[in-house]
Amino acid sequence: MARHADGVPCWADAMLPDLEAGKRFYGELFGWTFQDGEKDYGYYTQVFRRDGKNVAALAPKPDGRMPTVWNIYFASSDAAATAAKVRDAGGQVIMDPMAVGPYGTMMMAADPGGAVFGVWQAGTHTGFGVTGAPGSYSWTEVYTRDAKAVDAFYESVFGFNGKQLEGTPGMDYKIYSPPGSPPGPRSAVAGRFEMGEGFPEELPAHFLVYFGVEDADRAAETVSRLEGRVTMGPVDSPFGRLATVVDNQGANFAVIDTSTTRGEKPA
Repeated sequence: MARHADGVPCWADAMLPDLEAGKRFYGELFGWTFQDGEKDYGYYTQVFRRDGKNVAALAPKPDGRMPTVWNIYFASSDAAATAAKVRDAGGQVIMDPMAVGPYGTMMMAADPGGAVFGVWQAGTHTGFGVTGAPGSYSWTEVYTRDAKAVDAFYESVFGFNGKQLEGTPGMDYKIYSPPGSPPGPRSAVAGRFEMGEGFPEELPAHFLVYFGVEDADRAAETVSRLEGRVTMGPVDSPFGRLATVVDNQGANFAVIDTSTTRGEKPA
């Protein structure tokens, strides 16, 4: 399987208090199947679509004080060099690059606004086997209160070319494209949303991970039935009908049906 280019989101995983409950929740919501992990790797459980393609992972939290979250990982051909760039650009390396057997090397970092993300240098595990399809990763965006510093950070660390979206009144949103690509919706790999006065002060900066679904309304109903919560939507957008939700253990994520776009995409 091909490796992802540097700076492209290449993997996502969720750290959960109850792994078995997570498997039941996501198995019913997305139709995922699971390959149980090994003790040596913290029972890190691979997630597959019904067609057997690798889409994510679930893992039990090793420490109850850790947040229950979906993590996004950006690809790097040299995790140690990326760690140095994170520090030079004003970010924080939370976990230094660490080899994970033959699978690859990972590190965890935070941008200047405090949003946490991962970096993955592929070994035998190259990341997503499919993206953009129902039951697989679709998009990610960082929510921050310091847009200027965060934009400069990701431009420096990953070489992103940013483009401010117009035609979205009251919303400061920028999309990031990889180096060498003309900035715009066709090449964008991630987004940046500046949190304004409508967001609670206690809400920290964070990444939101989107998964594709065939029907956003049905997915939101399933989340509620499985004792999760719908925090926004479903709503129509130029990029698809979407909803933001929380699973039954407190991890935030979003679902989107990209086949049901409404309106023109912002310039």
